Amino acid sequence: MNKIALGLALALALAASAKAQPQPEQQMDTTLLQRQDLPYHFSHIDLDSADGQRHYRLWVGKPERPAPAAGYPVLWMLDGNAAIGALQAQQLRQLAAGQAPLLVAIGYQSEQRIERSARTFDFTPTVPGLAEQRDPLTGQPSGGIDRFLDLLEQRMRPQVAAMAPIDPARQTLWGHSYGALAVLHTLFTRPAMFSDYAVASPSLWWHDGAIARELPGLAQRLGSSQPRLLLMRGDDEPSNPRAAPNPDSDRPMRELAARLAKVEGLQVRYQHFPGLSHGPMLPASLAQVLAGLSR
Repeated sequence: MNKIALGLALALALAASAKAQPQPEQQMDTTLLQRQDLPYHFSHIDLDSADGQRHYRLWVGKPERPAPAAGYPVLWMLDGNAAIGALQAQQLRQLAAGQAPLLVAIGYQSEQRIERSARTFDFTPTVPGLAEQRDPLTGQPSGGIDRFLDLLEQRMRPQVAAMAPIDPARQTLWGHSYGALAVLHTLFTRPAMFSDYAVASPSLWWHDGAIARELPGLAQRLGSSQPRLLLMRGDDEPSNPRAAPNPDSDRPMRELAARLAKVEGLQVRYQHFPGLSHGPMLPASLAQVLAGLSR
């Protein structure tokens, strides 16, 4: 990352750090959705999970610029309620002057910035051998990521494509924390689903590193696809929610990055963010991804 992009990411992270803290009572910031002076116009799609238990809202940001012949590149953002609140007007102006991707924030029909129960289920994999799939941190039901990805592939993506032409060869999936866990699972199990994967502060500690146990066989699953992976982590993050940061806190991430770098056909980049903790990494990592799409 060049110095200008790093400076932008850090500045935006500090400006948004208050709303980046994971507080259940925090409400979604919808200010950007109400702006009429930006080169992006937002509409939304509502749909429910197959079992009717989770209720999604997709905010679709369409640039004023007409779609290229191949369709718009697409940035899919998990934790869409928080992602919308982290977007900045200047970022949208820079995007419109660059690749002008379609923006899709996958959130929930809730006023909360983070819908914890739904995201805990949607963003976590099934752990083999467990009689009951429960989140080790909250005790809430977990293990629904494959159902969520089926919904994304079979219903969300077609509905977005009906609103604007999209380029299937240029699709990025971004997620932070549990959302980043979901991005890794998608890469490890369905690598051809997206061309680019952006992983910010992933919860590698979850169920004693269960996500890393999905990695074996990835090279074979890649087939002819050659996805790009961006791993991001703040230097002031702990290795798990119950620990304090220490000089060795990034070891699980470094080890994962080293393993992934050996996978033939996968392009891996690991980016540190000096001085940032877990919460501020959400806007900072999203700013980094947007900066890349602005070129």
